[in-house]
Amino acid sequence: MNTLDPVLAGDWIVACRASDVQDRPIPVTMLGQRLVLFRTEGGIHCFADLCVHRGAALSLGCVREGRLVCPYHEWEYETDGACAKIPQLSEGQAIPLKAKVSAYACQERYGLVWVNLSGSDAPLLAYPEYEDSAYRNVIWGPQEVLANPPRIAENFLDVGHLAFIHQGYLGVPEHAVVGDYRMIEDADGIRSEEIAVYQPDPDGSGQAKYVYYTYEIVRPLTVRFTKRDRETGYLMTILLTIRPVAEGMSVAYGILSFNYDTGTTDEEIIAFQDMIFAQDKPIVENQKPENLPLDLQAELSLRCDRVSIAYRQYLRKMGVTLGTA
Repeated sequence: MNTLDPVLAGDWIVACRASDVQDRPIPVTMLGQRLVLFRTEGGIHCFADLCVHRGAALSLGCVREGRLVCPYHEWEYETDGACAKIPQLSEGQAIPLKAKVSAYACQERYGLVWVNLSGSDAPLLAYPEYEDSAYRNVIWGPQEVLANPPRIAENFLDVGHLAFIHQGYLGVPEHAVVGDYRMIEDADGIRSEEIAVYQPDPDGSGQAKYVYYTYEIVRPLTVRFTKRDRETGYLMTILLTIRPVAEGMSVAYGILSFNYDTGTTDEEIIAFQDMIFAQDKPIVENQKPENLPLDLQAELSLRCDRVSIAYRQYLRKMGVTLGTA
């Protein structure tokens, strides 16, 4: 069990894009633990990035005939972590039972790789848009942020800043008022009612108008919103999910889904999202306190902050400690 945050260690955490794991193993740090991801014909696998022999980084090795090979003495590990070959042993010598690397639950889904460090039976989050042929999906990230995940997630859930931090793109100061809305918690999860947001050009047509945002709290490290155009029926959803690297450092990934033709390439969509995120990043990296206050009396909140209030209450209920106060 990871001591940095046992609650998060028991959930599925994004490790990287699936496209990042090709012929060679890659290193990933999650909740302060060094991991190695590698691909075989059976899929993507995750080990502790540490050979049990002399502590070499397995991510510097290679994959050979479906086994991960240590770069130092070329010990070979099966996908369950058991050592299958030690070149230094003579024929007939048994491989020690302790010759086994820690292996972690790992799966490839929605264009991303997910890891569960504690091996819990938690279900992976659902993202139906990715499997719906009506949607075009674009994978975004990685984006490194010098902040803990709760601050990053809450910024994503904050509707009040769109008219200012993203002025001219996602809002305008003349339409900064956020109408009242309620939060809904039921069997489908925690979400907001639709919130009207005035945007200069929400669909690429050049026409300024109101669109309607629904924010959802999916997991402690994963949030999403859906933007709906009531005139056209256009829907855009962004799922933001965050890998906690270590205290004060995170990596963000996203899935952007559209049920309409944007008229732009994947690269242009990613570049726009990079630009929007770059506007948020200095704010998030310099917020004080660094840890998100879960005591609702610690900061002044307004009715338009109901989504972030619900997120803080959710983190408290779940017992998340990393990045909270």
